[in-house]
Amino acid sequence: MSRDWYFEDFVPGQEFDLGTRTVNEDEIIAFATQFDPQPFHVDKEAAAKSIYGGVIASGWHTCAMIMRMVVDGMPCANSSMGSPGLDGVRWLQPVRAGDTLSLRHLTKEVKASNSKPDRGVVWSKWTATNQRGEAVCMIDGMAMFRRRPA
Repeated sequence: MSRDWYFEDFVPGQEFDLGTRTVNEDEIIAFATQFDPQPFHVDKEAAAKSIYGGVIASGWHTCAMIMRMVVDGMPCANSSMGSPGLDGVRWLQPVRAGDTLSLRHLTKEVKASNSKPDRGVVWSKWTATNQRGEAVCMIDGMAMFRRRPA
């Protein structure tokens, strides 16, 4: 993806990769300390005794990392108009320090706006996997994109 994408560039069924990111324990603990301070996210000793057997990333941290990968991986800075929301988020496997996440984007549906002809909506599924190919998070969402200028 080397050029700026607009609404017209999204086609149902298309898939593409949005890069990788390796997670470290310091960032897991820092995020959770501020936003999700449950013991298995912030306390190594308590996490070791938990059902997870060690510190894991908050699901919200996982979502934030995925969002960063989307912003960095999709050339839509000139056309993105934000999102009206998500239809679903699933945390399937714990994300741990040392995991390398890979992100795959699937375009599920596209629809040009009838009331606002300068934009369209794209429904997509983002699937994050770890270095073992295990799905760790799936997000079903929607985003608005500008139509390509004439």
